Amino acid sequence: MQTNAIRETNFNFPGQTAYYKGKVREVYTIDNSLLVMIVSDRISAFDVVLPKAIPFKGQVLNQIAAKFLKATEDIVPNWVTAVPDPSVTVGKMCEPFKVEMVIRGYLSGHAWREYKAGKRMLCGVPMPEGMKENDKFPEPIITPTTKASVGHDEDISREEILTQGLVSEADYLKLEDYTRKIFQRGTEIAAEKGLILVDTKYEFGKVGDDIYLIDEIHTPDSSRYFYSEGYEERQANGEKQKQLSKEFVREWLIENGFQGKEGQQIPDMSEEFINQVSERYIELYEMITGDKFVKSDVTDVLKRVEGNINKSIAELV
Repeated sequence: MQTNAIRETNFNFPGQTAYYKGKVREVYTIDNSLLVMIVSDRISAFDVVLPKAIPFKGQVLNQIAAKFLKATEDIVPNWVTAVPDPSVTVGKMCEPFKVEMVIRGYLSGHAWREYKAGKRMLCGVPMPEGMKENDKFPEPIITPTTKASVGHDEDISREEILTQGLVSEADYLKLEDYTRKIFQRGTEIAAEKGLILVDTKYEFGKVGDDIYLIDEIHTPDSSRYFYSEGYEERQANGEKQKQLSKEFVREWLIENGFQGKEGQQIPDMSEEFINQVSERYIELYEMITGDKFVKSDVTDVLKRVEGNINKSIAELV
């Protein structure tokens, strides 16, 4: 039993009205107005949550998101009210839009797979001819997806979003504008750290008529980063780009015969491997934020988290 990491929580807070458990995050609703988001130390790959937790992973993601939400609040207000614990964010409960705003500065990942298959249109946006994997787009493209409650998110175009009435035209134009501006800010911050923000996704919600940026931004779970040093040379030589992401975990799983397919066994994660992954996440944090990582007290993580949340709720409700 790991006590130095948050594998799962089973709290019961005063005024609790709902609870949701995602792959990595657990969200408690208080009085139908406040959200308590705990970023657990669970790690998922190939849509499967791995059996062991990674100490400090939740803290890394939570603190990166908190930093970047703060750094963009002059562009768009966000949901955050307090960060009472290294692994917890508390904020406004918003009504989420039914689409996620994906923005891509480079031809990578899903966009590249579509391009390689011969498509030159992604979510109603044309992609230029003659590009190769990881080339920079002339300007960033917005390729929204639907927010699936079950299964995978699906690509969708601006026209389809408006026709289906998922978002009003006035709101959608605002979402696009916010998305471009936040991505530009993220790109500038990354460049200062010797990184390229390749692509990312943003989620927005509403309270009344006001739009808020919700969830998390610019973490290695929601964004892809390349190292800028050597990017041009690698592109010119047709080499793979050096990424800052959890790709190394996927590679380890593949080497050990696991890709999330039926009948495959998840390989045993040794103490040594877990510590390696933890160190890599800490390295990600320091690269992306430029700050030194300060490890939180992990003698009894659950007790610490619960105590900090209770204190925060008492102050906010």
